[in-house]
Amino acid sequence: MKTLITSAVFLLFGIFASAQNSSEEEKIKKVVNTFFEGFHARDSLIMKSVFHKEPVVQTIAKTKEGDTKLVHEELAKVLKGIVSIPLETSFKEVLHDYVIKIDGDMANAWTPYSFFLNDAFSHCGVNNFQLLKQKGEWKIIYLIDTRRREGCDEKKLK
Repeated sequence: MKTLITSAVFLLFGIFASAQNSSEEEKIKKVVNTFFEGFHARDSLIMKSVFHKEPVVQTIAKTKEGDTKLVHEELAKVLKGIVSIPLETSFKEVLHDYVIKIDGDMANAWTPYSFFLNDAFSHCGVNNFQLLKQKGEWKIIYLIDTRRREGCDEKKLK
């Protein structure tokens, strides 16, 4: 009987912990989705609303010579660049998945994507969002992405 009660307590705790984690994953996914809503709308206020006040923004890219380089960006410069994209230019970043990991007040969201410019495939890669939870709210503290034209999964582009 004692074993049965102990097992029931652990089962209930596991269900509660899983539900709580799932709820936090949804909150993190909402932060990422809000960022992309602002991105596609060219709205810097929406995008900025999901960032911590001192974020790090970087891109991993290739030089013309094929060397890998790390590019550091200021959030204000990134937002200004997105907002200044001419309205006649269409762009869309399609996310293929969300892999979210949480440890207390820190989370990571890994989002593979394909990017389209004027309805034509441009490149693919992955976004890696690091988030911090303060006062019950998740904020992006670090965003890094990759960009490539090779090795993109054609099945995900359709």
